[in-house]
Amino acid sequence: MSETTATTTTADGLRARALKLDATDPLADRRELFALDDGVYLDGNSLGALPAHVPARVQDVLARQWGQLRIRSWDESGWWTAPERIGDRIAPLVGAAAGQIVVGDSTSVNVFKAVVAATRLAGEGRDEILVDATTFPTDGYIAAAAARLTGHRIVPVAPADVPAALGPRTAAALLNHIDYRSGRLHDLPGLTAAVRAAGAIAVWDLCHSAGALPVGLDGHGVDLAVGCTYKYLNGGPGSPAYLYVAERHQAAFDSPLPGWTSHADPFGMTPDYVPADGSVRGRVGTPDIVSMLTLEAALDVWDGVSVEAVRAKSLALTDFFLECVEAYAPAGRVTSVTPAAHAERGSQVALRCDDAEPVMRRLIERGVVGDLRRPDLLRFGFTPLYVGYADAERAARALADVLAETEPGRGSA
Repeated sequence: MSETTATTTTADGLRARALKLDATDPLADRRELFALDDGVYLDGNSLGALPAHVPARVQDVLARQWGQLRIRSWDESGWWTAPERIGDRIAPLVGAAAGQIVVGDSTSVNVFKAVVAATRLAGEGRDEILVDATTFPTDGYIAAAAARLTGHRIVPVAPADVPAALGPRTAAALLNHIDYRSGRLHDLPGLTAAVRAAGAIAVWDLCHSAGALPVGLDGHGVDLAVGCTYKYLNGGPGSPAYLYVAERHQAAFDSPLPGWTSHADPFGMTPDYVPADGSVRGRVGTPDIVSMLTLEAALDVWDGVSVEAVRAKSLALTDFFLECVEAYAPAGRVTSVTPAAHAERGSQVALRCDDAEPVMRRLIERGVVGDLRRPDLLRFGFTPLYVGYADAERAARALADVLAETEPGRGSA
């Protein structure tokens, strides 16, 4: 059998498998709920696709709730209670009971609230904040600012080295559940247990895991957590983030940003601040209602879906994509930096490629949308609610074609 025949046979086999897997996929019908075109969208780890029903819901918010009811909508349309109500809808997706998540502000603002509050919860004599050395840059910037304001010292440490770095001076540890570059899934249960055993507060960033896999905040004893909603939760560009405060900490949670909407009597307009009970004290100012209600509508796509089913498909999809890349890509052109072990993998695949930028540009021109992290990482995010196996096979095949076209000696991009 010639090399060309063997390659064609392999491709035919992978395409046939993809179609069979899509035909038996229990989540396949979810794709119809999204506004998608004929391309392959593998960037849901940066911005989730638009749920198709959301525009009509937003039009109601604009035309009726704001346009007709106006100020009455704070009560009659439930605007005032939206941060907690929507938080309760997110809670099952991250393994939390109701009453512990409030939606509002950006991830960065919530990181600041959480880190400063964690140092206060930890008590006197603890002056170090451990920060994931591989963290998304903003988390590091915010943690450093919080440390300056509170008189603490930042200690950068790789997640695997956190247990050894913990000590009597550790106040808090700010960690990412998933490495945004490689897609590596860190050991939330084990690291949380280690941080708490040392008497410190565990703060987790869930931006790349919420909606992609089970998190288990309550079950694993997480203290505080933050996350965005525009990735796997499909809340829309700039949709509000959320803050989780475990129930056991709520009475002592001391936010560094006490705003009027987190006051026990917000309309009393008193000069002294008295925090509200429960998750409400994580609020600051007036909620961004249009963006918040857009998120609330988007969460409807999760009705009847278990995170466990999403995780099973995510792992199968990423396994299949890696298999297709291995079968199709020219030897030596890309190398996966995403862990092969399921227990260490999120819902994205990162491939190291020397000419990542022009390769991704050409892929997008062919209708396969991923993204990159300079200097040399191609990132492909797999959102199981709307990405299928045929998408994975098509993306790997398009990648192989682009890699062959841009191979040294065949012209530059």
